[in-house]
Amino acid sequence: MATKSAFDITCRQCERLATFLDEVKAKNPTYFCKPVPPFGDENAKLIVVGLAPGMHGANQTGRPFTGDYAGVLLYETLHKYGFATKSQSVSAHDDLQLVNCRITNAVKCLPPDNKPLPAEIATCNQFLAAELNQINTNSIILALGNVAHLAVLKAFGLKIKDYKFGHAARYMLPNGLILVDSYHCSRYNTQTKRLTEAMFHSVFAMIQQDLT
Repeated sequence: MATKSAFDITCRQCERLATFLDEVKAKNPTYFCKPVPPFGDENAKLIVVGLAPGMHGANQTGRPFTGDYAGVLLYETLHKYGFATKSQSVSAHDDLQLVNCRITNAVKCLPPDNKPLPAEIATCNQFLAAELNQINTNSIILALGNVAHLAVLKAFGLKIKDYKFGHAARYMLPNGLILVDSYHCSRYNTQTKRLTEAMFHSVFAMIQQDLT
């Protein structure tokens, strides 16, 4: 299990990512270009784990899944099922609030081509582990995509072979938490219909039922 460390907005442990953020900041001075902090209720019963900040989304705005296509379906669905006060997240400074929900990422910094290296995912896992080990028993973790799924398992020191990723898969973890999987709500997945709105909604309907 990774060493548990609190989120660090000044982190530069991954040289490739830190250098890339410097380059992006130089070209886009108004962009956030730092490790993106979690967003939402610290005592939430639903924790959504994504992959990493998007170039013109969280890396620009400083809020997970905000400002890019990947956040459209996510926030619309969160609102539909009562986890957000609005259906659109356009800025870290808008008045949208999450309700009993928190959003974070497996990797806190923008990776080149949206593809973090295995070593970067492993290094950043210390921060995810610190977040997940603070949540209440009987809470639900929603992993968006296989990378997030594997990061959650690593954060808890669990064996991959015991928890296979699959859309709408649901696992009761040894620590009393529930892990639910979904395909990532990326533009590629939604446009190719690998993930449809109905499929995503069905996952949240299952989560909502677990929390009632």
